[in-house]
Amino acid sequence: MKLTQKMAAEFIGTFWLVLGGCGSAVLAAAFPDVGIGLLGVSLAFGLTVMTLIYGLGHISGAHFNPAVSVGLWMGGRFGAKELLPYILAQVLGGIAGAGILYIIATGKPGAEIGGFAANGFGTNSPGGYGLTAALVTEVVMTMMFLFIILGATDKRAPAGFAGIAIGLGLTLIHLISIPVTNTSVNPARSTSQALFVGDWAIGQLWLFWVAPIIGAIIAGLIYKSFFEKAE
Repeated sequence: MKLTQKMAAEFIGTFWLVLGGCGSAVLAAAFPDVGIGLLGVSLAFGLTVMTLIYGLGHISGAHFNPAVSVGLWMGGRFGAKELLPYILAQVLGGIAGAGILYIIATGKPGAEIGGFAANGFGTNSPGGYGLTAALVTEVVMTMMFLFIILGATDKRAPAGFAGIAIGLGLTLIHLISIPVTNTSVNPARSTSQALFVGDWAIGQLWLFWVAPIIGAIIAGLIYKSFFEKAE
C-alpha cells in the first residue's frame, strides 16, 4: 500500500473520530431532549474507532492517533519512516473534523461553542481534577489502550476481533477518565479542539501530547520486551 493511501486513511479515520466522538459531546450530550450523557459520549468514541478499524484498517492499520503510532513503533510493529507522515495526517484529519463540527455547532442563532469538548485540568477539568491527576490519568489510560491494541492485534490473538476489543477499550477509557480530563489519550484529538477554543485549551495542550506519548512508549516497551517473547 502506498504511503499516500495510508496517510489518506489516517486523515479520514481521525476526521471521523473527532467528528463522531467530539460531535456527540458538543451536539448530542448538550441537547436537552436527548442528553446522551457520559455513557453516550463514551460509546461514540468507541464506535468511531471500531467502525473505521474495520473500514480502513486494512489500508493503514487504523491508528488514528499519534500516541498509537508511537506505541506501535516502540513495540516493533510500525516502521520509523512512516511515523511522522502518519502523525501529520492524523493531526490534519483531526483539525478538519473539528472544523466541520465548528460549522455545525455554530449553525444556529446565538450558538456558542463553550469548551468544544476540549481537554483540560484544574478549573478546566469536568470534575475539577488537578495537574497531577490529569497527568497520571492520561499516562495510564493511554498505556492500557496500547496494551489492548498490541494484544488484540498480536498474531496469537483470535483473528477478526481486534476492532471490537479496541473500540470497547476506548469506550471504557472514556467512562473512567471523562470526569478527569474530558479524555484525550490522543494528541490529534486534543489539538483539533484546542485550536478552536484557544486560550486555556492551547495553554494546557502540552499535557495532552506529553502524557499520551509517555503512556504509549511504556506500553510499547513492556509489550515488546515481555509479552512478545512469551511462548
